[in-house]
Amino acid sequence: MNTMEERKELIRAAAAKMGKLTYGGETQKVDTPRMQLQRQSPKLASLEEAIKGSGLCNGMTISFHHHFRGGDKVINMVVAKLSEMGYRNLHLASSSLIDVHEPLIEHIKNGVITKISTSGLRGELAKAISHGLMEEPVVFRSHGARGSAIASGELHIDVAFIGASSADALGNACGYSRSENAKSICGSLGYALPDAQYADKVVILTDDIVDYPNTPCSISERYVDYVVEVESVGDSSKIASGAIRDTKNPRDILLAEQAAKVIINSGYFNDGFSIQTGSGGASLAAVKFIRESMIERGIKASFALGGITAHMVKMHEEGLIDRLIDVQSFDKVAAESLKDDPKHQEVSSNEYASADEPGSAVHYLDIVILSALEVDTQFNVNVLVGSDGIIRGAIGGHPDTAADSALSIIVCPLLRGRIPCVVDEVTTLITPGSTVDVVVTEYGIAVNPRRPELAVRLAKAGLKVVDIHELAQRAKRVIGDAAPLPFGNKVVGIVMNRDGSVMDVIKNIEE
Repeated sequence: MNTMEERKELIRAAAAKMGKLTYGGETQKVDTPRMQLQRQSPKLASLEEAIKGSGLCNGMTISFHHHFRGGDKVINMVVAKLSEMGYRNLHLASSSLIDVHEPLIEHIKNGVITKISTSGLRGELAKAISHGLMEEPVVFRSHGARGSAIASGELHIDVAFIGASSADALGNACGYSRSENAKSICGSLGYALPDAQYADKVVILTDDIVDYPNTPCSISERYVDYVVEVESVGDSSKIASGAIRDTKNPRDILLAEQAAKVIINSGYFNDGFSIQTGSGGASLAAVKFIRESMIERGIKASFALGGITAHMVKMHEEGLIDRLIDVQSFDKVAAESLKDDPKHQEVSSNEYASADEPGSAVHYLDIVILSALEVDTQFNVNVLVGSDGIIRGAIGGHPDTAADSALSIIVCPLLRGRIPCVVDEVTTLITPGSTVDVVVTEYGIAVNPRRPELAVRLAKAGLKVVDIHELAQRAKRVIGDAAPLPFGNKVVGIVMNRDGSVMDVIKNIEE
């Protein structure tokens, strides 16, 4: 047996070989109560302190997420503080921007924000930009393309400001809370996860700092630089707002029933199939009809993907859907389910829909039901720009899911009031027709000529299969030829494809 001196010599030799110091023989035990330790976190800061500490400079890129949707308070709060602190010429890279972000108009006018990258624009902000508010065109990317651009460095984020429903003082953050003090929940933080992973600096804003390790968490403290406690990050009651809606419209219900029949007779409605539904009323309503057929036939789905709703949660709880893969919780029921159910899992936008991620969930998707503002006779789809030329929507995961799913179904009426939805050429190309399989309208179902076997199956099932040109002509017979839009010569938007190429441009609408 070695003597103590011999052991010490062996320890010194091992330490020298590893380039380490030897143990000195004493360890200081920290006798600090848990509460005090949490509150002594060096990451806790005011918003102004966090901004200064992040090293943010004029001309840099800041990012946000939109998981609180119409209830979001973070973007307006942070940009107002940046304006107050004198920042200018910033690039705002948000996963989407909606009606509640109207105050950004003034911050664009005063030069705080001079560039925007996003998936969508709505409301007065979108209208102002459509009329030429900004000198730099807005860059639009799908959710999957945004994740890819962040990961590759094409969209480099200097400082990410992430609203979280809860966080501990070191920055472990979630879109829900396990504490009794929970104020705001949004569920999945999927669109913010690439920002947290790749941004140079990350600031978590929360209205619920918990006094225990906030695990399991959506965002690990290892990515977080600052934690800012604020009065409120969002209004949870407004998550299910805007495009997210149930419908009682008879036409939407008819469209939903037809879409369900397409799925049931497509050849893909088999035990273990996977599905995603878009945010439109008809596509969400289709889930109810699909559920009835699943029960009747004894069919179960392997997973449901994308924006998860209360309907999907109910089907999961009934055993009809095995797993829920959630990039965005579309209502409070889904947000609570994500907190409590181990088979309801959050994924980042990269894991959801990136074309560059071999394991992204869309690569395994069988069926997707999507809405549209316009579809043209080449099956191209527009979900971003209205027939009046005003930006009023979001790309979302539309082109991602259409491209990678086995069966992509577009559900839209032939007309919305006096506005045709099936046209000769879409106002703005968002989803290429080569990735669209079926268009469902109340006057018939058009099948892409690339999928003749699908047309045969649907016709044999007794569904009314029509040529998409017939639908466009029918719309024209009702409303006539539309007058040309008063587009100007200024490019106000650039639409990116999933592969990083430029898909289309959006010109300004003249007053």
